This record gives sequence, structure tokens and C-alpha cells, in this order.
Amino acid sequence: MTSATLATGSPAVAPVTPPATPPVPPPVPSAGRAGIVILFLLALVVVTLAEAIGNVAIPLGHGKIVLLPLLWALLMGGGLGLAAPRLPRALRLPVALQHAAGAILQPALLLFVAKLGLLVGGSLPKILSAGWALAFQEFGHFFGTMVFGLPVALLLGLKREAIGATFSVGREPSLAIIGERYGMASPEGRGVLAEYLTGTVFGAVFIALLAGLIASLGIFNPLALAMGAGVGSGSMMAAAAGAIAAQQTPEMAKEVATFAAASNLITTTIGTYFTLFLSLPFTVWAYGVLEPILGRGRTETATAPSEAVVAHAAPAFGLPALVLIWLATAAFGLIGNRLTYGTAIDGQVLTGAAIIVGAVVVGEILYRLASRRLPAVVWVSLIGMALTYPGTPFSTDIAAATGRINFLALATPILAFAGLSLAKDFSAFRRLGWRIVVVSFMANAGTFLGAALIAQFWMHPPV
Repeated sequence: MTSATLATGSPAVAPVTPPATPPVPPPVPSAGRAGIVILFLLALVVVTLAEAIGNVAIPLGHGKIVLLPLLWALLMGGGLGLAAPRLPRALRLPVALQHAAGAILQPALLLFVAKLGLLVGGSLPKILSAGWALAFQEFGHFFGTMVFGLPVALLLGLKREAIGATFSVGREPSLAIIGERYGMASPEGRGVLAEYLTGTVFGAVFIALLAGLIASLGIFNPLALAMGAGVGSGSMMAAAAGAIAAQQTPEMAKEVATFAAASNLITTTIGTYFTLFLSLPFTVWAYGVLEPILGRGRTETATAPSEAVVAHAAPAFGLPALVLIWLATAAFGLIGNRLTYGTAIDGQVLTGAAIIVGAVVVGEILYRLASRRLPAVVWVSLIGMALTYPGTPFSTDIAAATGRINFLALATPILAFAGLSLAKDFSAFRRLGWRIVVVSFMANAGTFLGAALIAQFWMHPPV
């Protein structure tokens, strides 16, 4: 799930300040301008190869797993980093470039967010018609991790590590919450760190395979699965929504992306506050109830790295550098749009790409003017929705231009950068006990399936 990780407060109520982020390790050497150029060239090669491979369906009983170009990009990028010590010097991906790729990932994700916002705007009436399904499925996101993960954690012998590993999907806000409440050297800190590292290394791959398999069984409404895909992590949402959309008609695929984006926006907006005031206290209470039953007599705990390996501080990109990142990422997306979806790079497509980049630039400017009180993803989403909302001038033309760019084509370069950044975390990941990795997978499955189950119930209530 990088993590992507979208609350306004009234003037009369002081906004709740999330816990401070725990200390990060010392900064790594700078990649330098030449290194950044090399990184983008590597990403271009990875994206081109991934799109050339295309979709690969693997039958699995009555279902199937669809391996999308975004997954190939993630796997190739990660493999390139892991194989670096054995490659010729000219082909190695040094640690500095791996950290640079991780720093580029977050701003690059804003292009995907803008594209989804543009889809959501034109479909707001349909989204609002989902009503209670979209509202209540969020409880599945925030409690599903604990419901699915905590019993398994206790049965496998984890103690209080289980709290940190199962109260959320373990993205950056969750690290901050646990770091402030318990400290990262605590059992809870080791648990949330394990969830964070597992999600970073395998989260997108796991959730894409799971979502694709569940979608192929035909037992869920695709829109219920789309809402389940909005787990609050941009990369994980992209992977899950892509795996679901790949098995739908073109029109339904657009609706899947729309509902996934709406769900992810809600999850990200209220996520920090929900996990702080509801999910964590509930998981602590459930641990107290279940541990004497499921964990009695078990003293073995999983191993986790003792140091606080959290997200490394990203370089402070200036707006000109960010614009270059967005332009390059958009260009990679257009290449994938041509290779996989056969869309010619003509004037209308270039206009659509310019609109997407423009929405991101304006969103970033508003984010900075508002003193960063709301995440940039909120501003970018709102601008995208406003541009295609029915009644907005030229909304039909904007929707037509941006609609020719498939949202999955923009996801592939993002997952390529995610893959190129993975190897830096793999040494810490290898030190994790296998039990806590299993628990992390269960927590990620829980947030997806929990939300999908609730959405399915509200969309098709029992008679």
C-alpha cells in the first residue's frame, strides 16, 4: 500500500493534531542530478518492458489471477534493486537512487489521484446514489485489519506486537501514532514496523493478487470490491483497483476506478483520526479479551528489527523539480497508454495529459498556500472532481480529453518507482519473523475484504 497516505475542522473546534513522526535514520547520500536522470531512464525502461508484456492471466481453480503491467513494473524494479550487488557497476541501482525513487513516488502518485478525481467528478451523482454502502464500508477498512489479523497473530504466538501489526494497515500515520503512544522500541512499535515493512515490500503485489482472485470468483459486486480497494495507500489502491478493473467491461472498469478513488479519499481523509480514537483503542480492548483465550501458554514472539526503520525523509523538492517529475511520469504513462491500450498520442491525448498535470500543479500550490494543513492529495482530488462535475464549463470536453488516458497506464510508472525503491528496505524485512509477516498479510486482506463485505451488504441487503 507507498504509501499514500485524505479533515477539516470548524472554527469553533480546535483540530486534532496527529502525533509527531518518530525519529528517522540519518539521511543517505544525495543521488545528485545525474543520478536522478539515470533513475528516470531506468524507470522508462521498466515501464516500457512492463507494458510490452501486458496482462497475463493465470487460471487458479474457478478463479484466476491477472498480472498487470503495474505488477510487472513493481517486480522488475524491485528485482533490479535486489540484484544490484551482482550486476556490472554501470547497471547497479545504488542505495541513494533507491531512496530517490521512494521520494519521487509520493509526488508521482498525485498524477494518479488527479486522474481518479477527474473520473469521480463526472460520476458524483452515481457515487452519491451508493449512499450507506460508501459510508459504512469505511468501518470495514478500519476494523477489518484487527478482525482478520488479531486472532491469527495470537494463535501464532505474538503478544503485544499484535496490537501494532493489526490496528491498521501500518502506513506512515500509524507509525507516528504508535511511536507517540508506545515508542518504536516497544512491542507495539515492533509490530507496526513489521506491518509497515511488509506492506512496503509486498503490499501492492499481495493486494493485487487477492483482489484479482476475489473479483474472478464473481461473488461480489465489482463496485463493492472497488470500495474495498480504497485502503488508504495510493500504490495499494492502484494495484487492487487495477486488478479488479482488468476483469470488467470498459464502462464498468471506469466505475471501479471511480468508486475506489472515492473510498480511498474518505479513508485517507479521516484515517489518522479514526485509527487514533477508534481503531487503536478497540484493538487494545480486543487484545485484552482474546489474548487469555487464544494466547494462553504462548510465550514465543516474532522477531522484528529493533531500530526505528521508518520512511526516510524525502528531499524537499521545489515546485520546478516537482513539475519535471510530473511531466516525466505523465510521459511514461502515455507510452503505456499507447502500448497496452492502443491509444495514439495525438493532440487530444496530449491535452488530457496537460490537464492532469495542471490539476496537480494547482493542487500543490493550494496545498502550500494553505500552510500544508490539508494533504496535497485532498486539493488535487477536489480540483479534479470540480473540472468534470456536471455543470462546470467545458466539463464534457475535459472528461473526453482526460478519458482517453487509462488510469492503469498512469499507475504503471508509479509502481515502477515503488519497485525501484524496495531494495533499501529488504535487509530490515528479512529480519522479521515469518509469523508477523503472515499477520501483516491477514491485516491487509482484512481491510480489503471487510470493506467489500460491508459494501456488498448495503448494496444487496438480505430480504
